[in-house]
Amino acid sequence: MQRYHKPTETFESVRSTIQPIAMSALVPMSLEEQQIPDMRGTLSRSGSSSRDVGEGQNPEPPSPSSGRGIKKRRESGSEEEQSALVSFEESSSSSLTADPPPHPSSSPPSQPQCCPSAPGSSVARCCHGGAKMAALAYNLGKREINQHFSVRNAKALALAAVLLLSVCHAVSWGFFRGEGTCEYLISSGRFLGENVWQPYSCMMHKYKSSEAKSCFAEQHVTFVGDSRIRQLFYAFVKILTPQYKEEGNKDFLWHPEVNNSMKQAFQSLSENDISKSTMVIAGAATWSIKINNGSRESLAQYKVNMTAVAPVLENLAEVSQVYWFLQDPVYEPLLSESRKMITNDRIDAYNDIAAGILNGTTRKSQSKVNIFSVSRLISEEIISKSFDGLHLPEPSKDISAMVLMNAFCNKIVNPIDGSCCQPTPSLTIIQKLAACFFIFAMIAFVLIIVQRNKHRRNKQCNDIESGEEKKPATATPAASSLENLLFSLSKLGLIMAYFYFCDRANLFMKENKFYTHSSFFIPIIYILVLGLFYNENTKEAKLLNREQTDEWKGWMQLVILIYHISGASSFLPVYMHVRVLVAAYLFQTGYGHFSYFWLKGDFGIYRISQVVFRLNFLVVVLCIVMDRPYQFYYFVPLVTFWFMFIYATMAFWPQILQKTANANSLWNVGLILKLSSALLCIVFLSYSQGAFENLFSLWPLSKLFELNGNVYEWWFRWKLDRFAVFHGMLFAFIYLLLQKHQMLFEGKTEALFSTKVSSVLLFFSVVSFFTYSIWASSCKNKSECNEMHPSISVVQILSFVLIRNIPGYARSVYSSFFAWFGKISLELFICQYHIWLAADTKGILVLIPGNPMLNIIVSTFIFVCVAHEISHITNDLAQIALPKDRSALAKRLLCIAGFFCLLLILSALQNT
Repeated sequence: MQRYHKPTETFESVRSTIQPIAMSALVPMSLEEQQIPDMRGTLSRSGSSSRDVGEGQNPEPPSPSSGRGIKKRRESGSEEEQSALVSFEESSSSSLTADPPPHPSSSPPSQPQCCPSAPGSSVARCCHGGAKMAALAYNLGKREINQHFSVRNAKALALAAVLLLSVCHAVSWGFFRGEGTCEYLISSGRFLGENVWQPYSCMMHKYKSSEAKSCFAEQHVTFVGDSRIRQLFYAFVKILTPQYKEEGNKDFLWHPEVNNSMKQAFQSLSENDISKSTMVIAGAATWSIKINNGSRESLAQYKVNMTAVAPVLENLAEVSQVYWFLQDPVYEPLLSESRKMITNDRIDAYNDIAAGILNGTTRKSQSKVNIFSVSRLISEEIISKSFDGLHLPEPSKDISAMVLMNAFCNKIVNPIDGSCCQPTPSLTIIQKLAACFFIFAMIAFVLIIVQRNKHRRNKQCNDIESGEEKKPATATPAASSLENLLFSLSKLGLIMAYFYFCDRANLFMKENKFYTHSSFFIPIIYILVLGLFYNENTKEAKLLNREQTDEWKGWMQLVILIYHISGASSFLPVYMHVRVLVAAYLFQTGYGHFSYFWLKGDFGIYRISQVVFRLNFLVVVLCIVMDRPYQFYYFVPLVTFWFMFIYATMAFWPQILQKTANANSLWNVGLILKLSSALLCIVFLSYSQGAFENLFSLWPLSKLFELNGNVYEWWFRWKLDRFAVFHGMLFAFIYLLLQKHQMLFEGKTEALFSTKVSSVLLFFSVVSFFTYSIWASSCKNKSECNEMHPSISVVQILSFVLIRNIPGYARSVYSSFFAWFGKISLELFICQYHIWLAADTKGILVLIPGNPMLNIIVSTFIFVCVAHEISHITNDLAQIALPKDRSALAKRLLCIAGFFCLLLILSALQNT
């Protein structure tokens, strides 16, 4: 018979996860797994079969509330050592799990309090009057939220949002976007900050001189018009080269009025076969207004002249890109007496005539001449800075020139952060095969489901025809491994389609990042308050216990996400502190894996396969689907490399484990020598760039570590945090040694050391922590600070660890809000590249244009749901792909090796 939790009990189990969602709408925090009794070990991502195979993740300790009992044995060492084994098996260096926060029942019972935290039965005993009614309403609200909101429902809502937004953007693309983002680039946009222009729906690249030269080296560009067009001409040339040297051909033709002279100039440009202009920029009107004193007759004559010029421009547009600049506004208070007749109302009238004629409203066919109207929007904001009210201030003409560069050069240069005017890249052979594979998996899964349902209906019909008494319904039989595999691959295929449409197709919009202090620090304060508000008791109060490391990874990951989306890398103090967070991840890698190998001695191929699979599965799939090199997702190669480094250090002869050292303490000295040898290897590679590059340029390692044809990026990333893993290993060894000799006090109310030692260490930790922050905040040169970072980042990391763990009350509580994110931190870090950020992290994905705040909320909600689902998919596929049986595992590994060989062959064919 099925058992069900009481609603109040169910809500209490996920209270700390539901409430952040209700407040922030950021993530689905209520977890459906906890609504089913005694099934957490089965339904959570890290079940008993997989808890010990994440990156630094190890089996959970025995718990009466979990579905996985672990037989307690003492193979060697003291009871404290065995306890340390359990503690360190729980710690991890990178999140590969997606468990819900622990059930409050695992925490020590607290003193019953009056309303509203007491259970429903206690409310009547402890509350009176209005307080009693409020408590009852509070508990009723909790029940309702728990009943209707779960991870499953959140993901269903995210799926519905994706489908709705996809349809809306597809319709908008087909009916309103014309030729694509180019139309928006030259017609609309807004200022993000001072002199920072953001086109509507796409990202604008800021061209360097070298890029502009490569684009226009063999092109001919002609500017035709008045003094304002001449200003644009000079700004355009300034981008190519500040010295105004000839790189390509650039002409300016003085024709301040739309008349027969301008018409003849356009005719000569279209008929000149020797030096045809690749791009023509033209515009004029203010001169006509001035010399005719703004008369209505001059406006009528302008219309006649534009009608005569339009066909010539159409002919020219057949062989060149033609842009007609609408007239920018003027700042009337600054106009001289001779220009007072040039009013904005008259300029608008002239612009309406030009746009109406060139847009084809007076003809049957659509014009091929591009109307450049965005300069008007740019000038409206800053024309007041004009020196005479007529001519454009320098920022206005510079931005307009950069827009022109993007309109012409993006399809040639293909900058990553310039999505305007870039067509959707064609699919590669590997991408096409991947699409076919996922489609096949979906079809096969549907066929299996249909066949199973058909078989079930036929069986029911046969039972009825034979006159057998209908038996009570039984539980649905468990799905086969093949069905689970196809189901996981089908879900993964749909998710990868979303990745592709977000960051490779032009279905969704993208925008540039723009850093402000408020855009970084306000979200940081917000999540800090949320994290501190939702806290629970830990299962145990050991140093760096499982809940604490999940919390640590969680808040660090949230800070890194905000750092990326706000563009805070341009602010050096924030950059230096985030560098410490990355080093802290690697510190946890060294700490967690060393602890596991030292205590367990498990160097089997199954362990290695599970860790490497879980770390790399999502990245490998993204490399195939998104057509990106492995090194592009730099953090995963980095963590994978350091895991193998730790494995080699611990597994190679002589293997020194804790049980070995317990028998003879001299083995501790041997381990120190092994760690010293590992440190010497790190130092040698860090000071010998040539040897490093030669090593990693060898085939097939070069296929993993090259980016843009060289391994420099890998060298830079590796060198930047080269000592962090070693520091984590050394810290783990010292901690375990102190624990073995019973020099630590790890009770929930006890300080970690004696009172005097704890006070001194805590004082120095606080001083060191803030000293590092002061130094990082005063950094002026990024290169110099990066040189010092590998050696001194450990100061702030260790300071944080001691501050967080010396007081017993600090070790015994953790933030369930941060811990929830920590369990999916790896997926969050990787998924942000394409479905939260855009253009390979250079921009921001825009699902809801025109409302940045709503867009962030919706895109974040979808992003977190996707990361959570990928976490479960990875776990399911790891269990299917990597069995524990050695012979079966060897066969699977051979198949995986064959798959990568095939990828190498296809990649070589693709690049030829």
